[in-house]
Amino acid sequence: MTTLFSRYVFRQVANAFVIILVTLTSIVWLATALKQLDLIVSQGQGFVLFLKMTLLTLPGLMALIAPNAMLMASLYTLDRMNGDSELIVMTASGAPVWRIGMPFVILASLVCLASLICNLYVMPASMRELRTLITQVRTDVISQVLQPGRFSSTEAGLTFHIRDRSPTGDLLGLLVHDERDGKQVMSYLADHGRIVSNDDGAYLVMFDGHVQRYEAKTPEKGAQIVAFDQYVLNISDLNPKDASASKELRPRERYLSELINPDPDLLKGKGNVGQIRTELHDRFSTPLYPMLFAFLAIAVLGHARTTRESRWAQIIMAFGIAVGLRVSGLTASNLVTLNVAAVPLVYAIPLGAILVAAFAAHVRMSPELRSKLSLQLKFNPQNIKFWAGWGIQAK
Repeated sequence: MTTLFSRYVFRQVANAFVIILVTLTSIVWLATALKQLDLIVSQGQGFVLFLKMTLLTLPGLMALIAPNAMLMASLYTLDRMNGDSELIVMTASGAPVWRIGMPFVILASLVCLASLICNLYVMPASMRELRTLITQVRTDVISQVLQPGRFSSTEAGLTFHIRDRSPTGDLLGLLVHDERDGKQVMSYLADHGRIVSNDDGAYLVMFDGHVQRYEAKTPEKGAQIVAFDQYVLNISDLNPKDASASKELRPRERYLSELINPDPDLLKGKGNVGQIRTELHDRFSTPLYPMLFAFLAIAVLGHARTTRESRWAQIIMAFGIAVGLRVSGLTASNLVTLNVAAVPLVYAIPLGAILVAAFAAHVRMSPELRSKLSLQLKFNPQNIKFWAGWGIQAK
């Protein structure tokens, strides 16, 4: 009977969790995807690449939304079970709170494990792949802008022209005029060239040509012309406002081994040590929140109440406590960036809250004695045993 009931409760809360998680993730993903529509509308990218880029953000979104989905699913399931008198029947039959709450704890454990795997392995891999695709988009934009026989400009002060394209994709008869600096004007003439990309960015490699430099402040010097066999022009900075164009990997893009043993050169940058430390501990501490929210829901709504009693006040209180705890966790993470001494606080907040919620759930399931009954039983141990159920024996 117990196993059957536990499986029933697990199915109920798991179904609610999946529905809420998919719904919230879809809403956030749609809002994120709409910001990337310019890849199709203005930059001529295909829908498949657009979809792939937006889907790569899902692991990070789901890890962020999973604790909230766990809280909402637990509160919804417990409130529905109480409204259908299921909690009342189980409590009347003598089932303790942990027999009711165990399916919630099991599901929360699975969510915590999935969030941990996502934080440690899936998310950094997806972020790196997204970075590669962004570089590919940049390269594709330049390739599409360069049309044979036409002067094309990707931004003010930068003009491209090619005579033709070879069957292998090389750019023939290449001209690049760059006057973005303002202090000097650069003109590149090359017999042919090609666009290459890697993890560091996108580059225009020119072969057999000349570069002409003209100093605007010293026109009396005239133009300086230098011949080259090969010249590499970095085209990754055509949109410098995009943070993704930075050559340096962000902390969220680094694997666990890179956070534990970071490159010594990386630690020389201002604030890099604190950011890496914060990212490392966030990946281990955030998976604790699904478990915390499950215990919080059990503590607030896990006990049976009459169906005539509204539970909205308790639901709002649970949401308020959850928000307060999550904000406290984020504050602790910010403190870790500034001071390593705040690291224990990142783990103490969720772990301490789990213990408090578990204790509260256990205490709230103890028999509640009304004031008048308490006075009658106060000095009578036999009555206390009787009302507590200790003195009742089956015959």
